[in-house]
Amino acid sequence: MVVLGNILLGIYHVLHAIGWIVFILIFIGAILSWVRPDPYNPLVRFIFGVTEIIYRPIRRFIPTNFGGFDIAPLIVILIMIFLNYALLNSLRHVAFRLMTG
Repeated sequence: MVVLGNILLGIYHVLHAIGWIVFILIFIGAILSWVRPDPYNPLVRFIFGVTEIIYRPIRRFIPTNFGGFDIAPLIVILIMIFLNYALLNSLRHVAFRLMTG
């Protein structure tokens, strides 16, 4: 059972790292949307491309533009916080239980 616990713990760490990377991209994208960066810059295009893919399902069900202010990043971050506590921490807890017996 220790091996399964280590595998689950590894999955937890990978998902946690991906979550942080997505959070950083969303944060940078939100800051960039305030300052009007060069739309031809490849880094800016990458950040906006990735974040738009994440925002699209949210915008399909919830109106996110209020008076020129887009709350899609805030909604995504709140969903990520919930998933971190509800799913990832549960996965980590199960992994530790399997490792300790």
